[in-house]
Amino acid sequence: MCNSLGSGFLWGGCPGNPLVDEQARSHVFFGPDWDPVGCRAKVRGIKKHLKRLNAPKHWMLDKLGGNFAPKPSTGPHKLRECLPLSIFLRNRLKVALNYNECTKILAQKLIKVDGKVRTDKKYPAGFMDVITIEKTNEHFRLVYDTKGRFAIHRIHPEEAKYKLCKVRKVLTASGGVPYLVTHDARTIRYPDPNIKPNDTIQVDIATGKVLNHIKFDPGNICMITGGRNLGRVGTITQWERHPGSVEMVHVRDSTGHQFLTRLNNVFIIGKSNKAWISLPKGKGVRLSIIEDRDRRIRARRLAH
Repeated sequence: MCNSLGSGFLWGGCPGNPLVDEQARSHVFFGPDWDPVGCRAKVRGIKKHLKRLNAPKHWMLDKLGGNFAPKPSTGPHKLRECLPLSIFLRNRLKVALNYNECTKILAQKLIKVDGKVRTDKKYPAGFMDVITIEKTNEHFRLVYDTKGRFAIHRIHPEEAKYKLCKVRKVLTASGGVPYLVTHDARTIRYPDPNIKPNDTIQVDIATGKVLNHIKFDPGNICMITGGRNLGRVGTITQWERHPGSVEMVHVRDSTGHQFLTRLNNVFIIGKSNKAWISLPKGKGVRLSIIEDRDRRIRARRLAH
């Protein structure tokens, strides 16, 4: 006889009937929607909401400002590495007071990302994307500051005509067509044969064509896009190759400090010491706690 409290089992079930026992265990541990035959849960796709406490820290959302945060739409950048347009307009630029105003601004087709009008308030803008507001003739490039946050970096209209993309992989499609894939999910067919993975290409935003490329070589300037050194800028001094394992890169910043990071975190932004893009305030140099304190004290004295 089956009993809801269980007969000899903590999770309930019928002794001697393994199928019923297995179903009872599955319902306790995996929920009533678990299908023990198909071994999969009867879910309805990905989660459509994002709690504010679970949002990336670099969004800098106030914990008391609400329970939820914008869940980024599917796009070229990962959830933890992007900035939704609604947060950029409301929290960074402060051109909108609330979420509804962001929706109305975007509905008027006033915002462009990489030259294309975007009306999705949850569109995931990411590293190196160029955001344009035509009505005010303002251009912004999303780059990291030394604290790992997306800085509000204004750029000139001439610089807004191109962007830099890191080459993730170079492959050959069916029919022998070579193509490459970049960090922002671009696919470019028939690239220059000299372009290899981890190189950086300069892409014209209007046409999508490759204007130039930079080799991943020691001596070139780079920006760190992941890890504890996120946002730092320096020159590559050494590349440790470890086939089949994690490859490491030694980087030295303009103040002489040297640090080590993974190959996947390095993004080449220029040849030698000359960057092909303008850098945000601080030029990617991370100050120590004491140096940062002294800088703030000097700024406070000059303000008075």
